[in-house]
Amino acid sequence: MDEKLIQRLESAVVRLEALSTRFPAAASPGDASDVPDSAALDPSIVAYDDLMAQYLARVSAAAEKIGGQVLDVTKVLHEAFSVQKQLLIKVKQSQKPDLAGLAEFLKPLNEVIMKATLMTEGRRSDFFNHLKAAADSLSALAWIAFTGKDCGMSMPIAHVEESWQMAEFYSNKVLVEYRNKDPNHVEWAKSLKELYLPGLRDYVKGFYPLGPVWSATGKSIAPTKAAAAPPPPPPPASLFSSESSQPSSSKPKDGMSAVFQQLSTGNVTAGLRKVTDDMKTKNRADRTGAVAISEKESRVASHAFSKVGPPKLELQMGRKWVVENQIGKKDLIIEDCDAKQSVYVYGCKDSILHIQGKVNNITIDKCTKMGVVFKDVVAAFEIVNCNGVEVQCQGSAPTISVDNTSGCQLYLSKDSLETSISTAKSSEINVLVPGAEPAGDWVEHSLPQQYIHMFKDGCFETTPASHSGG
Repeated sequence: MDEKLIQRLESAVVRLEALSTRFPAAASPGDASDVPDSAALDPSIVAYDDLMAQYLARVSAAAEKIGGQVLDVTKVLHEAFSVQKQLLIKVKQSQKPDLAGLAEFLKPLNEVIMKATLMTEGRRSDFFNHLKAAADSLSALAWIAFTGKDCGMSMPIAHVEESWQMAEFYSNKVLVEYRNKDPNHVEWAKSLKELYLPGLRDYVKGFYPLGPVWSATGKSIAPTKAAAAPPPPPPPASLFSSESSQPSSSKPKDGMSAVFQQLSTGNVTAGLRKVTDDMKTKNRADRTGAVAISEKESRVASHAFSKVGPPKLELQMGRKWVVENQIGKKDLIIEDCDAKQSVYVYGCKDSILHIQGKVNNITIDKCTKMGVVFKDVVAAFEIVNCNGVEVQCQGSAPTISVDNTSGCQLYLSKDSLETSISTAKSSEINVLVPGAEPAGDWVEHSLPQQYIHMFKDGCFETTPASHSGG
């Protein structure tokens, strides 16, 4: 055997042993003992081990210094890459499956991705951007599902690049937030990007530019037979589903298709019951539709208690102002604040908050008809999962981001006209800036929410869609 290959294998074994002691739970599914020697020595598998040892180890090392949720999501990231290694080995031992078999093949990877996605749900944590960047980046591993040009996916190399673009939105937020605060977070975000670009992209380019190469003589992959009891419904965010493999004719018709099918039979009144006199409303003794007051109040009270927590406006640990569940409050004020503190507004409705001082960053999450007036922020102002919010910046803000929000009015002062505004999955965003004259009216600008993508000179050019009325 070539001496260079032996040296690469020995170095890879040493690095993998170090990783296995650091992340003992990431070895599933399948043990290294279950992998045949021929598959473990395959150049593509050896190169994948080098990818994990070179790039993934840097992400893990930075995560250990940070700890907490960042370490937890990094462990899931490590597990996902380990699962893909097992799938790459299985590709070399299996024939190309059909859609149902492909869904069964991808099931272990899909379960790990779902585990990472669940970590981003619920109440936003201080490390939400880390969790979101890691979870969104895992969609790049779905390149292994590419089965041809007609499968509805981009080519594997392009898929990896496009998937990272989704995660980079949150990775950049980590870089901005911790640029001058903690180098470990900056190292984590940079090493996460290098794991995919150039790490995974170059690996796919070198070994699987046209997708996985299945074995012509291997075993076939068949979907698991359903148990006697009906299984629970699949999670809504599942990446892959075998439902499309079922022919449409075998599915029972519902909705308007069922109506038209019934009309085509000609006997549309068959099976209808005759309405007797005692069924008519005018002859019923219990005609009233009023609900008892006590019953109605108890249901409303229980619903409100289960959905809304107690209102809060407090400084926690001397670092974070928390404003939660404020409803109909027009006089919320935060006065004693400094540039090291952050402000988090959650679950407020029909309220107005004044922040009278410079803070590090401000986040508005799941608020409706909320108004915020602030002076200066050091890092960023974020609006997430909101509906109908108004924000006025009286000083400066380097970055304003709007994510998954419907209806947003931004008022910028003269000192904040150079603010960078980023939007994602949002609509009805208007930005108002001061007029040319000191006492002039505000000038309103609407940010585009529709875009036109045209393929020119080997790449796509994106321009905002413009509409003109006659």
